[in-house]
Amino acid sequence: MLLALVLVAILWVAASDNPYAQEIQEFVGWKHDEAILDESVSIPPGNFRYYKFALPQASTNVVIVGHFATSSEKGAHTQPVGGSDSGVEVYVLSDSAFAIWQKGYSTGSVYESGRVDSGKIQADLPAGAGVYYLIFSNKFSTKAGKKVEASALLRYKSWLPRWIRGLKNSVSEWLGL
Repeated sequence: MLLALVLVAILWVAASDNPYAQEIQEFVGWKHDEAILDESVSIPPGNFRYYKFALPQASTNVVIVGHFATSSEKGAHTQPVGGSDSGVEVYVLSDSAFAIWQKGYSTGSVYESGRVDSGKIQADLPAGAGVYYLIFSNKFSTKAGKKVEASALLRYKSWLPRWIRGLKNSVSEWLGL
């Protein structure tokens, strides 16, 4: 009976979105948050900025979350954005999709904001290892640079706690693998 109760408790912690279960997941090293960015960036007219991030092996329930807000740069002053030259476009693209997008072609995206002044970023990413890019694009603008205040986190669960993955990487580097 005790074994059955312990198994039910473990399954509840593993599968639940309950705040108490989430705290236990973080405590045992199963749930992770990694910052992708938390800064203000300037994007000249006709350009873009990107942030590369990688998903670890054995990661599951992977989500990118964040927010952003733009303002137009006019000399040394920043002004709220408005009109036809307003906002930025925000994308989350896989490694291969980013290579296609950089060449000016349309491609599938994990997340696409459209042209907006501000917004929230939230997109599910496939489980397992992979390389992705968070992109802030001002390619459409020919006149105004943009200042973007942005913050984004990568949230995921992993069957291997962070300290075990770190130990594995340390041993691999020590052995020269």
